Amino acid sequence: MLSIKNISTSLLVLLLISVTSCYDLEEVNINPNGVDPANAHPNLLMSTVITGVAQTVVNLGYGDIAGVVQHTQKDGWSGSHNSYEWSDQSWNSYYSILRNNDELYNKGVEMGLEFHQGMALVMKSYVFGLITDLWGDAPYSAALQGEAGGAENIKPAFDAQQDIYAGILADLETANTLLSKSQDAYSDINSTQDVLFRGNVRRWQQFANSLALRYYMRLSEKDPGTARAGVEKIAGDPATYPLITNTADDATVDFVGNSDADSWPANTVFDGTGGSNFRRLKMCSTLIETLQRLNDPRLGVWAEKIDIPIVVDDQLESGTDEIIEGIRYVARDIAQQYENSLGFPVDTDPNYVGLPPAWSIVPQAYNLNPNLEQGPQNPHASHLNDRYQNPAGELLKSRLLSAAEVHFILAEAGIKGWSVGASAEEHYYAGVAASLEAWQVSGDFADYVDGSSVAFAGTIEQVLEQKWIASWTAAAEAWFDYRRTGFPALEAGVIVKRPALPLRFYYSLDEIDYNPENAAAAISNLQETSFTAPDGKNSAWSKIWVLQGTGKPY
Repeated sequence: MLSIKNISTSLLVLLLISVTSCYDLEEVNINPNGVDPANAHPNLLMSTVITGVAQTVVNLGYGDIAGVVQHTQKDGWSGSHNSYEWSDQSWNSYYSILRNNDELYNKGVEMGLEFHQGMALVMKSYVFGLITDLWGDAPYSAALQGEAGGAENIKPAFDAQQDIYAGILADLETANTLLSKSQDAYSDINSTQDVLFRGNVRRWQQFANSLALRYYMRLSEKDPGTARAGVEKIAGDPATYPLITNTADDATVDFVGNSDADSWPANTVFDGTGGSNFRRLKMCSTLIETLQRLNDPRLGVWAEKIDIPIVVDDQLESGTDEIIEGIRYVARDIAQQYENSLGFPVDTDPNYVGLPPAWSIVPQAYNLNPNLEQGPQNPHASHLNDRYQNPAGELLKSRLLSAAEVHFILAEAGIKGWSVGASAEEHYYAGVAASLEAWQVSGDFADYVDGSSVAFAGTIEQVLEQKWIASWTAAAEAWFDYRRTGFPALEAGVIVKRPALPLRFYYSLDEIDYNPENAAAAISNLQETSFTAPDGKNSAWSKIWVLQGTGKPY
């Protein structure tokens, strides 16, 4: 996966953790040529857990969820990305990470290694947080017990979402305590295997508290009393609860770029599609137009300018369509025919053009693309910046949690009237500055915030717009914020499964078929909306507990 430099170690980890017995699940199939699990050191598991989480975050935030929050769109194979054509979404890979992490934690307990216990609790909280945010109720307290046998372990009960959130916050409180000592108080830390923070205990503690801050804010509409108390507790005692407040401390994992498994997704070196997967992914007009409106310096970091601008010239003879010195000139009747047929006008922006969200069943035709048989080769729409063709690079990171997010959370809390130390305005500007620094355009900060739309206006909508922008390639968090607040005010496209943004993942058919009683109980706890039908309650448009009764986002 990401940043794994010792392939032999990784193979040993896979052999160690895989339970592939074709016999009863109570029997553990141990490779006689491998390492005895009873003797394995938790350091051998650390990079596997971290990179598994990192890959998951990128797969969500650079994949279909980037389509949901309208950072990107696809002009082919676009159904799940553009139009929410989801049906059967499995959490198996998430629980696979958790099984490895559970072994790491248990080894840490057996060996009295507080660092390993603390970091394992942080990763446990991160993954279970994703699971409950994506699906709702889920196996939690009874999860990961399959090796013990028994129906209650093989088919575990689903915990209520509110109980999972409470467990996450309790584990993060414990992690903060375990990680609160000086660096030299811990032993057996292997900085090479810790591909997130290189064995830096303080940064793991900051990560734990920043993640807790995220989950307190997640509860802000459903349970504002708990949310406020938690945020104020953390923000009011930085000595006890240090946070990620500087970009240098961001929780990020680099890609190595040696093979498809440890490279940036859809790169043109290892992807195997001849570059088609990369070229199919285009910038979404929602993000492009927002960045243009704000004169945002991150636009050129993330997007390429179009190859050939279009000029619609009313003076040209009917039917004229020609390229002169790198500019395509078309007559008004051609532009009008295109608009009449596909419902959108020709976009004549000379620099950046994004695909509108779910605008057509033939998205490759956007903006008079002359290469319909080779749809990805659209000279009139903005591809992603060329850096995203590479397997690895300085900016190609899995971004688990950032200083920008922390400051935007505190800015939102400040606007709500909660006590967060500095003012909401200070945290807002610190969040903007942190994101610009992360994308290496910090020199543009002063000019950027002087713009009338970026200067602090004291609204949660403005804070959430900047947070949405800053979540580029980590879009799942922007989706969760949208569900909680309705900001940014995103609207579904024309060709979509339902005329509203989805709110959750479906419970998979495997889970429903294999664990029907517990799955049915979880589904019964969902709340239908006007967009749920004809799915029944197990719908991407049903509300999980944290949204029920809030009136958000619809």
